[in-house]
Amino acid sequence: MKRKLRMGMVGGGKDAFIGSVHRIAAFMDGKIELVCGAFSVNPEISKESARELFVTDDRVYPDYQTMIAQEAQLPEGERMDFLTIVTPNFLHYEPAKLALEAGFDVVVEKPITVSLEEARSLQEIVDRTGRTLCLTHTYSGYPMVKQAKAMVAEGHFGKIRKIVVEYPQGWLSRLTEREGNSGAAWRADPKRSGKSLVMGDIGTHAAHLAEYVTGLRIQEVCADLTTFVEGRLLDDDGSVLLRFADGAKGVLMASQISAGEENAVRIRVYGEKGGLEWANEDPNNLIVKMLDQPRQLYRTGNNYAAPFTLSSFATHNTRIPAGHPEGLLESFANIYRNFALTVSAKREGRTPTPEEMDFPTVADGVRGMAFIDTVVKSNESNEKWTKFEM
Repeated sequence: MKRKLRMGMVGGGKDAFIGSVHRIAAFMDGKIELVCGAFSVNPEISKESARELFVTDDRVYPDYQTMIAQEAQLPEGERMDFLTIVTPNFLHYEPAKLALEAGFDVVVEKPITVSLEEARSLQEIVDRTGRTLCLTHTYSGYPMVKQAKAMVAEGHFGKIRKIVVEYPQGWLSRLTEREGNSGAAWRADPKRSGKSLVMGDIGTHAAHLAEYVTGLRIQEVCADLTTFVEGRLLDDDGSVLLRFADGAKGVLMASQISAGEENAVRIRVYGEKGGLEWANEDPNNLIVKMLDQPRQLYRTGNNYAAPFTLSSFATHNTRIPAGHPEGLLESFANIYRNFALTVSAKREGRTPTPEEMDFPTVADGVRGMAFIDTVVKSNESNEKWTKFEM
């Protein structure tokens, strides 16, 4: 019998921004319900959060270890089906590992862990257990990003030559982590965040977007990281030259000291016959630029006639008619919905469709950690190029 998937959550308690985003996204399609959680290291905050989220007292746990162990003992018809992890980076690996080994599927915030070794370990566990792990690289959930990917894969632009991807923010232009901003405090702490601030927090989004849209894999990098804000312990700005498989070249810029910027993610891809451009701050539009044609604008939700028909991946992830904005929450929800459809299909003994399986996985998480490692290594090296090693 078809039913909602039951979700447990680690982190994401009262007033936690990203936890709220995950819940809105998870609930948007009516396929998931929240049944349990360890929402905070503070027991009172965890209990208060649970009451606001209508989680019963007996399903609020003092820590994720207790939650995973006790949920695993419940009857199949009651226990959670999967665990969502919305904690700082250093608390991703252990709950994910325990959940997977206890027979639960997992959704985890990016980056997947704080080290490549931990990421590889999770991939081994996923391969061994056959569980499903979803990594929330949000920007791959937009319909026009999926349209861009489909057009590149179909050879619309010919052989890809150049990829330019950028993610400038300005929110860390001051020493915000010393001014009471808890989100900045843990991100700027190498013990809780990892070896890079800007590349771990947003550079991995840009790298994933470049690989997702083009289907090409980064092979070498030449990186320059900088800490501009005095007193900060980790880098807050970075520029990376990229060499991709098949000979394509690229440029990646990630910055959290670009004063005045919000979340200006943008990607441009150029092939032999033309190129494309997509920007997060105008996500319903995909600009296509061909050598011998006028500039074209593809829009979310339009049923264009051939040869301009939108791909099945774009339409599968479009929710409302053309002209109505679809943004971050809908993109996030697309990732949750595709994860839920895949998990449900496996439970029903059905093979998920390619559209349903179109969400970031543990393999993307490993590549993300390898990207961070390679960029930091390149920044510290006197060699021009550093090989991307998995």
